[in-house]
Amino acid sequence: MSARRIFARPARFAAIAPYVWMVLFFLVPFGFVAKISLSQTAIAQPPYLPVFELTQGLAAIKAAFAALSLDNFKLLVTDDLYVLSYLRSLVVAAVSTSILLLSGYPIAYGMARLPRRWQGVAMMLVIVPFWTSFLIRIYAWINILQHDGLLNKILLALHLISTPVVWLSTDSAMYLGIVYSYLPFMILPLYATLAKMDPALLEAASDLGSSPLRAFWLVTFPLSLPGVGAGVLLCFIPIVGEFVIPDLLAGSDSLMVGQTLWLEFFTNKDWPVASAAAVLLLALLLAPLLLYDRLQRHQLEGAR
Repeated sequence: MSARRIFARPARFAAIAPYVWMVLFFLVPFGFVAKISLSQTAIAQPPYLPVFELTQGLAAIKAAFAALSLDNFKLLVTDDLYVLSYLRSLVVAAVSTSILLLSGYPIAYGMARLPRRWQGVAMMLVIVPFWTSFLIRIYAWINILQHDGLLNKILLALHLISTPVVWLSTDSAMYLGIVYSYLPFMILPLYATLAKMDPALLEAASDLGSSPLRAFWLVTFPLSLPGVGAGVLLCFIPIVGEFVIPDLLAGSDSLMVGQTLWLEFFTNKDWPVASAAAVLLLALLLAPLLLYDRLQRHQLEGAR
């Protein structure tokens, strides 16, 4: 089928466009990264071997592919530095996502219960932080949390502390920055799900003798699970690879995988190991996506 015929049918083109986008901007770049991850480090430009070009001929390309190995992946699973960075990233993401869910759900629930004319205002208040650069917002927290920052000044003025507390370069500061930055990503899908829920369901539960708390757990929460799943994924996946917040707000005692990737790429110039770490990270993050997709399919089949 010619390109003219494809573009002549908007519906057909709209169906193909996402796949073309994925191939061009995900699969092709990922192929380059995967190839580098199977190469060896070299003091050269680019800093890895084997390097080959299609113009070198089939024999040279076959020899280059034969030289590829899994040594970089073996290093990732045997070296404590990389293993601990992955484990720390998963723990930080799990804890942060739990805090985000516990704090974001009441906000989204309250927004969904507001009168219609106020829901748009509440939505705007949630989105407003996105109008400011992400990096500027994190630097603002540095000023707030530093030794003579705003937080310590307020606590001293209220006589809650006698000496300034060390907030910056701690895990507490990192979790605070993560929760602040990703809270809208948890609230928005939860609100979208809760706002569509029919209030008559809660009235029916109340008529049948359910208390408000029991009606929430038996009616509201199960119906909001799609929003919970979407919010958890929107927060958990990027937090695992987060670099800016841990680098600026957390201490240097242990690195997350995003910081490890930065060090390998730009400090150690070890592109093969960094590429292998990125490929392994992607493989780890595919697991929750596949699990969520499977749960969604089971839910749709059950609804039928």
